Amino acid sequence: MSTYEEWKQMAANASLDGRAFINGQRCAAASEATFETLNPATGKVLAKIARCEQADVDRAVIAAREAFESGVWSKAAPSHRKAVLLRLAQLIDENAEELALLEALEAGKPVSECMGLDIPESAACIRWHAEVTDKRYDALSPSGAGVVSMITREPIGVVAGVLPWNFPALMLAWKIGPALSVGNSLIIKPAEQTSLSTLRIADLAAEAGLPAGVFNVVTGFGEGAGQALGLHPDVDLVAFTGSTETGKRFLRYSADSNLKRVVLECGGKNPQVILPDVANLDPVAENAVAAAFWNMGENCSAGSRIIVASSKKAELLEKVLAVLDGWRTGDPLDPDVRLGALIESGHYDKVLSHIEKARKEGANLVCGGKAVQTGSGGWFVEPTIFDKVTPDMSIAREEVFGPVLCIIEYDDVEDAVRIANDTCYGLAASLWTDNVNHAHKIASRIRAGTVTVNCFGEGDLSTPFGGFKQSGFGGRDKSVYAHDQYCELKTTWIKLED
Repeated sequence: MSTYEEWKQMAANASLDGRAFINGQRCAAASEATFETLNPATGKVLAKIARCEQADVDRAVIAAREAFESGVWSKAAPSHRKAVLLRLAQLIDENAEELALLEALEAGKPVSECMGLDIPESAACIRWHAEVTDKRYDALSPSGAGVVSMITREPIGVVAGVLPWNFPALMLAWKIGPALSVGNSLIIKPAEQTSLSTLRIADLAAEAGLPAGVFNVVTGFGEGAGQALGLHPDVDLVAFTGSTETGKRFLRYSADSNLKRVVLECGGKNPQVILPDVANLDPVAENAVAAAFWNMGENCSAGSRIIVASSKKAELLEKVLAVLDGWRTGDPLDPDVRLGALIESGHYDKVLSHIEKARKEGANLVCGGKAVQTGSGGWFVEPTIFDKVTPDMSIAREEVFGPVLCIIEYDDVEDAVRIANDTCYGLAASLWTDNVNHAHKIASRIRAGTVTVNCFGEGDLSTPFGGFKQSGFGGRDKSVYAHDQYCELKTTWIKLED
C-alpha cells in the first residue's frame, strides 16, 4: 500500500478522461455537453464528464446491436470469450492502483478499501465468471424415442447495466462478468457521481480484446441517458442496482416500451439479530461496526438495525463503542482512514436530516450525530449510534444510506423475528447465536435474500445476491444463477423419421 503522501501525489498528477466510450473508442457527447464530477472530500471539481442523452444512447445501442448480430462476440467460442475476460481481469489487477485512486477521489471511499477490497474483488468477479464460460452444459429433455428435444441458452442480446455510485467498479463487475460471459453486448450507464473508473475499465476491456460495440459506456444523468435506456425499444434487458424508487421506474419504462426484461437489486434496512444465548460478544461487536459503517454506511446490505436481547444490550453497546473508537474519519486518500466522505451535498443533507428526525422522535443519541471535517469543503458525517429506538421510528424503518446505526431491544425471540421482518425490504440479515438449532430455525424465518450466521457478509462469488420484497426483482447478481438471467431459454424440437 502506498503512503498518504504518495496517494496525494498520484492524485495531483492524475489524468482524468471523462469522455464516453461508444463503439470501441472514447468520444464526446453528440451535443458536446458536459457536467462536472466532484471530489466528495473537498467539494472541488475533478473532471468534466460527457453528458450523454438520447442521441448518444441511440449510437451505443446501434453499435451494441450490430456487434451482437455480427456474432463477433455472441457466437465466439466460449474458450475465446473466457480468454478475453481473463485478460481483462488481469489488466484490472495490473492497474489496481490507478482504479483505486479514481474510486477514492470520485466516490469518497477510503483508498485502503478500494485497493484492498473493491478493485481486487472486481477482477476476481470477472475472472470467476470467465471460468464459468466454457463449463456450463445445455440439456436434452426426456421426451422419448422419435424426437430430439434440445434445451439451450442463448444470449439475450443488448443489455443495459445501470450502476450505483457506492461501489462503482465492483457493481460494474457484477453486471458485466455474467453478461459478457454468455455473449451479450452491453451499454453501461454509471451513476453521474462516479463515471471515471467505469470509463477506465472500458479502455482496459478494449485492450483485452473485447470487440468494438460489445462494451459501451454512456455517461450522464438518470433523466437523460438512464431513461433513454429504459425506454429504448432495442434494449433487451436492463440490470439495475440502486434505490427502490428508481428501480420501480425501470419497471414502468419496460411496460411503456418493449417489455424488456428487468433485473433489480435495490435497497435494504437490514437487521442484525443477536440472540440471548451468545456468550462472547466481542466478535459480534467487531462485525456489527463493520456491518453498519463499512463504506460510510452507503451500502444496500448495511446492517443498520441491531436487534438485541435486553439482557445483552448494555454489554454489546459498550463493546461496539470500543470498536468504533478505532475507526477514523478523514481524507479518503489516507490509508489509515476507515470512514471517508459521503457522496454529495444532497445526500449529506439527507443523512443529517435523518439524524435530526431521530432525535425529535425520541431516540437516544449515544455517539456522533454531527457533521465533521467542515473546513475541508467535503461532506463528512461522524459515525452515529442511536439507542432506545422503537420499531415504529423512522430511523428504524427508512434506509438512511449513511453512517447511522440504531439499536432496538427485545425480550422475546418471537419479537426479534417479527421486528427483523417488519420492513418493506428483504435484502440481507445477520443472526448471532451459539445454538445450531436456533441458527437453522430462525435463519429460515428471516425474510431476506442473504442471511449470515455469526458473521456479517454477502457470501462469496459462488453465492447469489439479491433481495426479497422491495429489495429486488427479476434475478440475482453473482454465482451461476446470474448467467441465466442474461440468457433466453430455447427449446429446439426435432422429430426424427421412422
